[in-house]
Amino acid sequence: MKKLVLPLSLMVPVLIFSQNRKKDTTARVTDIEEVVFQKKITGKTSDLTNVKISAKDAKGIATIGGGIEGLLKTLPSVNSNTELSSQYMVRGGNYDENLIYINDIEIYRPFLIRNSQQEGMSIINPDMVAAVNFSAGGFEPKYGDKMSSALNIYYREPEKFEVSGEASLIGGRLTAGLASKNKKLTALFSGRYRNTNLVLNTLNEDTDFNPTYWDFQSYINYHFNDKFSLSFIGYYSKNDYEMIPKAKSVTFGSLNQPITVNIGYNGREQDMYKNMMGTVSMNFKPSDQWKFTLDSFAYQNREKEYYTIASGYEIQTFNPVTEAPNPSFDGGGQIEHARNDLFVRTYGTQFRAKFSPNVNTDIEVGVKYEKENLNDNTNEWKLVDAAGYSIPRPIDDPRTGMSGDLELFYQIAGKNKIEPSRLSAYGQYSQKLYWGASKVLFNVGARVSNWSFNKETIFSPRFQFAIKPDWDTDMLFKLSGGIYYQAPFYKEIKDLDGNFNSNIKSQRSMQLILSNDYEFYMYDRPFKLTTEAYYKKMDDLIPYYMDNVRIRYSGKNNASGYAYGIDTRLFGEFVPGVDSWLSASYARVYENIDGRGDIPRATDQRFRFAMFYQDYMPKFPSMRVNLTLVYAMGLPNGAPVFTDPYQYQRTLPSYKRVDLGLSKVFIDSKDKKKRYGFWGNFEELTLGVQVFNAFNINNTVANQWITDYNTNVMYPVPVRLTGRFFNVKLEFKL
Repeated sequence: MKKLVLPLSLMVPVLIFSQNRKKDTTARVTDIEEVVFQKKITGKTSDLTNVKISAKDAKGIATIGGGIEGLLKTLPSVNSNTELSSQYMVRGGNYDENLIYINDIEIYRPFLIRNSQQEGMSIINPDMVAAVNFSAGGFEPKYGDKMSSALNIYYREPEKFEVSGEASLIGGRLTAGLASKNKKLTALFSGRYRNTNLVLNTLNEDTDFNPTYWDFQSYINYHFNDKFSLSFIGYYSKNDYEMIPKAKSVTFGSLNQPITVNIGYNGREQDMYKNMMGTVSMNFKPSDQWKFTLDSFAYQNREKEYYTIASGYEIQTFNPVTEAPNPSFDGGGQIEHARNDLFVRTYGTQFRAKFSPNVNTDIEVGVKYEKENLNDNTNEWKLVDAAGYSIPRPIDDPRTGMSGDLELFYQIAGKNKIEPSRLSAYGQYSQKLYWGASKVLFNVGARVSNWSFNKETIFSPRFQFAIKPDWDTDMLFKLSGGIYYQAPFYKEIKDLDGNFNSNIKSQRSMQLILSNDYEFYMYDRPFKLTTEAYYKKMDDLIPYYMDNVRIRYSGKNNASGYAYGIDTRLFGEFVPGVDSWLSASYARVYENIDGRGDIPRATDQRFRFAMFYQDYMPKFPSMRVNLTLVYAMGLPNGAPVFTDPYQYQRTLPSYKRVDLGLSKVFIDSKDKKKRYGFWGNFEELTLGVQVFNAFNINNTVANQWITDYNTNVMYPVPVRLTGRFFNVKLEFKL
């Protein structure tokens, strides 16, 4: 079969001329009661901004985290500068601005994660996923109060008894499913284990790592009859992260001024993250028009972050001509200490009702009550020392010749315990109709929310509109937007002193998104080009510092900002029978703190290009490959904690990465060949090799700021990411 190779230059609207279908000259029926645009599928949504992701593609992608977020990061609106984390940034927003749902139940991520090595696995188990719906903004009112994106995952019900699993050099999983003969009872159980020690050993440093992550999930359904069913989702995970750093050497700077920092360590870090979640859902559908859902949920998170690490460093410069080291006594040392404990418990209930008088109309309302319990104990400080002098060191008093007290570089300490409640409700109306000969879809509604901690009530109107003109060319135009709030929670209310601020307000974003979908055929294969332009005006922003992947908020609503950009994605069968896509985007995001002027936020993305590509050998279709490629301009690293962000505007190097997955399918469920003996027990059997960071590029996730005591200059020392790693993976299904 001939493969299709498309240059990036094709990803422009001139693709409109690639297809010219013959216009239908038959008489049009104008008296139509139903305008059916899509068939009913698992995870069906009326959200016009939704992008569907294949669960099969998400499961097969080569990614260290083993979750579907690796595939999300190839979308044009999504950005990330680390492969070890499942967190992502969307259109200038940070990690905390994304909604994540499993079966319409909102879930939470760990809160105290400081670097991507600690995070472990995503809560989303790809082996249990049936449908993936993602919106990069302008999402419908039923989704909660966050400013950037909404990801809704729907778990599947098994059709019969099944056992599947995976084993690799960095972990494994085992999933079992069962279904009764009459399909009244279905159950899915899955356990996962992962240890990334071998991957972390590719870091260019002498450190002992012992990161272990494991979880267990269940999804159980019982259908009493066609109208009433009961379901349960259970989740338990435990991540243990132990690190004993010894030494590392980092070279950075420029060709004219190369700098090497040699660092020695003493101490260790030992963290623990334990999460539990349980939801019970009752679904009642008395008729095709009505559907009622009552969900009861509980979530508990227990986190400990303990470390005391002392380090001493020497800063070495070189002669740019002779490359000989310059005589230098620049150096220093520091001690970083933390004993942080966090307990979060959230429980509540939500009720949703949906009325569909016909196939083209949906009316949906919902109300949700949550009770929250936050118990936070923080004791964290940093001492910077060189030649016996603490930095910052007060100026000597010329009258007495005495100096002031030695000070810590920073200290965050606080004991906080609150038990607030949160009440929210929404209503939305969706309609499909004809406007003349054109098809029209719209979704309008609003949501309202109140939080007892800050006694704030927010109102969020939202709209979506789409029109499909009666043209020879298959195009769909969409306009969406509204007012979106970032409702504060644990991170936003905690200031830099470690205390909870009850006067904090929700951050607000007014969004407008204009998009175009163009579907066409090329080489007798289907393609779709999506182009989106957006603008966000934001106020009541809370400035924050990016500490590796941790976000430290200032605890004040003293900033405003704006974001704009354009995204484009070419999706289709580059190779017959399998989907691939190219993505490109340009985006900017700025903030203005205390009226001092616009500066780029730490999530300022600029240009980004990504690709997800699948292929197979035409004569040997059982030999398959998938490739993910990402190029993204470097993010602003922001300022060190407790410093002036207007004085530290540095940009990280560009992020470049290629991951490759090669596999040989020995047994395929689509293959009707009969097998006997031991091999007859297998429905699927695949052996694969994954190459992470195939070109061994030393990417940078953040800067570690160190201070030269001679000059008081703070040097940004790059924190590197992992190198090339080969992983062998065996997958099976019985």
